[in-house]
Amino acid sequence: MSKHVFSLSLLIALAIVAISLVRPKNPDAYDLRAAGELPTLVNGRLKPLDTVARTSLLLLQGRQRVVAPDGRTLSPIEWLLDVLYRPDLANHYATFEIVHPEVLALFELTPEEGAGKKRFSLVQLNKGLPELDRQAKLAENVDSALRTSFQRAVIQLREAIILFQRIQNSLLPPGDENYFDKLLSLAPTLNDSASVAKTPLIQELEQESSTMDTLGYLLPIPPESQMENLADWKSLGAVVQSGLATHHLNPAALSYARIGSAWKNHQPEAFNVEVRAYRAKLDQDAPRLLAKGGIEARFNAAQPFSTSMTLYVATFLLAVFSWLKWPQSLARAAFAFLLVAFAVTSLGIGTRMALENRPPVTNLYSSALFVGWGAVALCLVLECFFKNAIGSAAAGLLGFCTLLIAHHLALAGDTLEMMRAVLDSNFWLATHVVTVTVGYAATFLAGFFGLIYVLRGVFTRSLDRSTADGLGRMIYGIVCFATLFSFVGTVLGGIWADQSWGRFWGWDPKENGALIIVMWNAVILHARWGGMIKQRGLACAVIFGNIVTSWSWFGVNMLGVGLHSYGFMDAAFWWLIAFVVSQLVVISLFAIPTTKWRSPGI
Repeated sequence: MSKHVFSLSLLIALAIVAISLVRPKNPDAYDLRAAGELPTLVNGRLKPLDTVARTSLLLLQGRQRVVAPDGRTLSPIEWLLDVLYRPDLANHYATFEIVHPEVLALFELTPEEGAGKKRFSLVQLNKGLPELDRQAKLAENVDSALRTSFQRAVIQLREAIILFQRIQNSLLPPGDENYFDKLLSLAPTLNDSASVAKTPLIQELEQESSTMDTLGYLLPIPPESQMENLADWKSLGAVVQSGLATHHLNPAALSYARIGSAWKNHQPEAFNVEVRAYRAKLDQDAPRLLAKGGIEARFNAAQPFSTSMTLYVATFLLAVFSWLKWPQSLARAAFAFLLVAFAVTSLGIGTRMALENRPPVTNLYSSALFVGWGAVALCLVLECFFKNAIGSAAAGLLGFCTLLIAHHLALAGDTLEMMRAVLDSNFWLATHVVTVTVGYAATFLAGFFGLIYVLRGVFTRSLDRSTADGLGRMIYGIVCFATLFSFVGTVLGGIWADQSWGRFWGWDPKENGALIIVMWNAVILHARWGGMIKQRGLACAVIFGNIVTSWSWFGVNMLGVGLHSYGFMDAAFWWLIAFVVSQLVVISLFAIPTTKWRSPGI
C-alpha cells in the first residue's frame, strides 16, 4: 500500500508543477507574450520587457499585478505598456505602496482611499509631491543608520516615483502623447532626403528627444549591426536625436513608434503585426538575444520557486503527521513531494545560472536559494539512509523558509543584476562563495535537526530512544560536514581577498562572521569529543549555531560598514531579531528536566 501512496503522491506533486507551467492566454487580441519577450538594456543588463515590468512593480508596490480603476487585473506587461504608451491612464493606477501614517498625512490621504488600504495612484499623490521632495532632501542629510522610519519611507517613496516617471519618459516625452505620430509622419521625408530643412517640427522633436534621453530609464534600441554589443544600445531619445542629425532613423526606433501608436489607439492587429515584424528582425540579426529573453520571460511566468514553496509546505506537513499516524505511508508521500520540490528548485537555479552565465551564488537573493537547496540536498541523502521522515520534515521547513527569505529579498529589484567589478570572477564565485554557502546550509540544517529534537521531545511522545539516537548521529555528521566546508570556504575567501585587495585578512565584519561559524562548530565538536555535552547538549549547541549563522549571513550586512556590507535593511533587522529570540526560547526549553519531557526515556 505504501508503494502506491508514493506513486500517487508523486503524480499529485507533478500535476501541481504542470499546472504552474500553463501560461495564461493573452487577454483581448494583443500578443502580450511576444511583446514581453522584447529585449531592452537596463542597468547594464539586457532583459525582456516582462522582467522590467515585474521587477519595477516589486519595487513600487511589492507585488507583480495591478488592479485598474475599472476592476480589471492587469498583467505586468500590460501595466508596463500602459506606463510607456498611455501615461495619462497609467497615472490613475494604484501603483505606489504607502503604509506609513505620517507619509500618508503628507498627501492628506487615509488608508481607506487606497486600493487594499495601502496602494495609491500618482494622481492621488500629485498635490503632495513638492512636500515629499522637501522631506526626502532633509532625510538624505541624515546618516542612513540614524534615519527614522518616516525618513526612510519618504526616501523610498520618492525613489519609487522617480523610477515610475523615468519609465514613462523612456519612450514618450513628458506631456506629449502625439510624439509617435509626429515621428512617423516625418520618417518617410527624413529617410528619403539627404538634406531636410530644420522645420519647427524637427526642432520640437529634437528638444523632446533630448529630454527623453536625459530622463529615460530603458535603453531599448539596439545598433543596426552587431546587436550583441551592449555598449551600443541606446535610448529612443538618443537614437531619434542622432537620426534627425544624420537624416536616417534606426528601424528599431520606428518599430517602437508603430507599436506604441497601435497600443495607444487600441489597434490589436496593428500591434501584433509590428511586434512580430520587430521580433523577426531581431531573430534574424541576434537570435541568441531574443531566445534568451524568451527563456527569461517564460521563467518569470512559471515562478518555479513559488511552486517549490507550496510543495515544501506539503512535505513538512506530511512528514510531521507521519510521526503521529500512518508513519510509512505519510513518510513516503512526504518524500515524493520533497523529490519534486527539490527538482523544481534545481531547475529554477539552473535556469538562473544559464541566464547569468554565472555560478549559483552571486548576490544575497541567490544565496538564500542556494542555502535552501544545499540543505534540502543533504536532507534527501539523510532521508535515504534513515527513512524516518526527519530529513523530509527538516527539508520542508528549511526549503520553505529560505525561499520565503528569497521572496522578500526579490522586492529589492532585479535578482539577476550585473556583478560588481570586485566580484566579477566566476572561479571564486564557484569556489569560495559556493563552499562557504554550503557551510551555511549545513550549519542551519544541524540547527533545524536540533529544533526537531527539542520540539518533538517536549511537545510530543514521538521521540523514542532510537529516534533520538538517530537524530544525534545526524546532527553530529552534519556538524562535521559544516565545519569542513565553513573552514575551507573561509580560507578560500582570504585567498580571494588577497588577490582583490592585497590582504588575506582584515577583520572585516563579514570575515569575522565566517570565522565565528568555524569556531562555533569547532567548539561543538570538541565539547562532544571531550564528553562535555551529550545528545541534549549537542542539540542545544547546534540551535545556537542558527543564531551564529544568521548573524554572519544577514546581521553583519546591517552594520553598514566593511567591504562586504550590503546596507541596513529595516524590515530584515526586526525579522532577524525575532528569529534570534525564537531560537533562544527553544534553547530555554532545555531547562525543563528530561523526566518532564513528554517523550519518556530520553
